[in-house]
Order: sequence, then structure tokens, then C-alpha cells
Amino acid sequence: MTKRLSEVARKAGVSEATVSRVLNGRGGVSDATRTAVLTALDVLGYERPTKLRGERARLVGLVLPELQNPIFPALAEVVTGSLAQRGFTPALCARTIGGVSEADYVEMLLEHQVSGVIFAGGSYALADATHEHYRRLIDRGLPVVLVNAGVDELGFPRVSTDDAVAVEQAYGHLRSLGHERIGMVLGPEDHVPSRRKLAAMQRIAGWSEPGEWVERSSFSMEGARVAATKLVNRGITGIVCASDVLALGAIRAVRRLDRAVPADVSVVGFDDSAFMTCTDPPLTTVRQPIETMGQAAVDLLVTQIEGAGVLGDELLFEPELVVRGSTGPARAATG
Repeated sequence: MTKRLSEVARKAGVSEATVSRVLNGRGGVSDATRTAVLTALDVLGYERPTKLRGERARLVGLVLPELQNPIFPALAEVVTGSLAQRGFTPALCARTIGGVSEADYVEMLLEHQVSGVIFAGGSYALADATHEHYRRLIDRGLPVVLVNAGVDELGFPRVSTDDAVAVEQAYGHLRSLGHERIGMVLGPEDHVPSRRKLAAMQRIAGWSEPGEWVERSSFSMEGARVAATKLVNRGITGIVCASDVLALGAIRAVRRLDRAVPADVSVVGFDDSAFMTCTDPPLTTVRQPIETMGQAAVDLLVTQIEGAGVLGDELLFEPELVVRGSTGPARAATG
């Protein structure tokens, strides 16, 4: 017990006597201090005293698929900062290969009696993945917000970039540069945002079948290199990618074929994640409004936590084309 008191006191930044007063329900403790002690108790994994278990911690989970793609740390910075301003403690849960799964993180967050969860890039975006752990959250009535497109049947509010507008901007830019053979490197076939991007491209480019124009990849540079190599070998001169990471893989593919970007092939990314101005060449990309979306996700979550009703609708945010050095005029046909 003494060890637990000292750990909680150190985590909350208060004395052991203050921790004891909170755990025993005594007065003389401010609401802010009491919240800090209970949050520290939850974060450290200690059970609350029985009389305090009915209260949720002011702890909010942020579950991300990875931290290697710079777009996710950027989102985490916005969300954690906004949560802290609202008096909530963010708990960052980032998945790793062979590490803790999204379902396992959900169990851990439920054990800590979190007030709500924000997901980004989770299995909700994959139509063929298991979604059972989300249904556990629905059964508990826990406030949840999803960032970017996901399967419809979960019914959670979503904050998304408008994938159709993103494709319209990228395609229109490449067409304005004279490109006629424009292809796409997309995520897996069941990836909902990629499905939306493909549907938009089919509509505006008039494709009846994607066929030779589209290749799929995992969200990795190496996977994108393989996919883009196939497109370039088919004579594609403009490539629209479903993420900046895929775009960097596409640029690598063009160079390994002894061709140049943008002289031979133009490449457009999606995200405008950190350091895309520092790539060679700097990447033309469609910028997601991450700051606005992150704040909107927190607003939706806090509204639910405070007991107000929120419709399970999707808020669509308009992206912005950022033109840099990876796109240029199509090479004139010869012969």
C-alpha cells in the first residue's frame, strides 16, 4: 500500500497524504488535484477504491496504426494538445508490427475506465478486417470518434478528408500539365479511403474498369515501388498516390527504371506530412487539414463525454493541393 501511495503521489505531483485523502474520500482536496490523483491511479493500472469506481477517469485514448508515417505524430500533437486544454489526459496507443494489437489496446483502455477514444487509421478503415472490438465500445456506450473514412455500419461520428476532392485536385493538376496517361497507387482493396479515391477517379477520368491504370500496395515505400514500377512500364506518365509514403516509393521506382521525376513521370502524394518539402524533388501533394480535423475530433468526443447527443455522421473537410517539384509538364510525344 505504501509503495502504491508513493507511486501515485509521484505521478500526480502531490504528497502521499493528499493521495490518501482522495482514496479515502476525505475533504480538503481541490477538484483539480482529486482528478490528477484518480488519473494517476488509472494510468498506473491500480484499481480505484470501490466507492470511486463509478466515476470515469478524465483519460482519453488516442489509438494510431504507427508513428513512422509523419502524418500520425502530427495528428497526435494536435489531439493531445487539444485534449489537455479541455482538462483531459491523453493516452497514446501506437501499434507496432508484432506488438500490441488495436483490440488489445481497446481492452487496456476499458480497464482504465477511459472517458472516450479517438481512432485514426484503424481496422475500421478496412472493410474485411474484424470490427468486434469496436462493438465492445458500442455496448459500453463509450464515446468514440474516427478520423478518416471507415465502414458505415459502426455508426461512430467521423472526421474525414474529402477523398473525392483530393483526387479531383490531383487529377486536374496533372491534366493541366498535359498528362493523359494517369494512374494510381492505392492501398489494399478493402481500404475504404482508397475505395473512395478510386471511385472518384473512375468518375472524373471516365474509366469503366481500373485495369491497367491502378496498382495496389501496402502503405510502405517498398510496396509502392513495386506497384509504381508496373505502372511506369505500362507508359503511365502521372501517378496519383494514396499517401506521401506511397509517393516516395513511386519516385524511387521511377529512378530505378533510369527515368526522372518530373521530367519523365510526375508524382502526386496525399497527406503533406512533415519533411515533404525536403525530399528530392520536393513532393507535390494534397494536404489533409490535420489541425482542423484533430480539433474537430476532440470537439465531437468531448461533446459526447459531456452527455450531449452527437449524430453518427461524417464531417468532410476539404484538402488543398500543394504544388512542388515532383510534377511537371508531360514530355511531348515523339515519332
